[in-house]
Amino acid sequence: MTMPRRRPLIMLALVALLMQGVVPSSAVSRVSGPLLARVTAVVDGDTLAVRVTVWLDQEVTTRVRVDGIDTPESRSACAEEKRMAQEARQKLASLVATATEGKGNGTIRLHDVEHDKFGGRVRARVTLADGTDLAQAMINAGHARPYQGGKRQPWCEGM
Repeated sequence: MTMPRRRPLIMLALVALLMQGVVPSSAVSRVSGPLLARVTAVVDGDTLAVRVTVWLDQEVTTRVRVDGIDTPESRSACAEEKRMAQEARQKLASLVATATEGKGNGTIRLHDVEHDKFGGRVRARVTLADGTDLAQAMINAGHARPYQGGKRQPWCEGM
């Protein structure tokens, strides 16, 4: 029997809280972390597929949206935004690959993990093995802009 998609996320949160000695009185909506995770794929400019260690050799597979940024969408009607989306995805892949080789044993850290508004993924602040904040690195590279929710600003003129 397979688990529903949300059950691993709830288990992740509960285990993390139990490890910290906190007993939740209601449904868990946020895990402070840090939680160690290994990137298995770069989905787009602001989303990673990861395996998160939640307990002694126990892992959960999920997608993580990098909190605090907005990147161009590959499904845009604007050809320029599609091009920028591909560049953002490549930059994210480059940052993750560079920072996870060697020192961090292929791991990143997830902080302030919460359910995302889209099902099947969580939202988290992500730091690389060397401590670099992934969102800020994407902003500094010019492939993302700050985003704290609400209406997205267009990436193309006239959109």
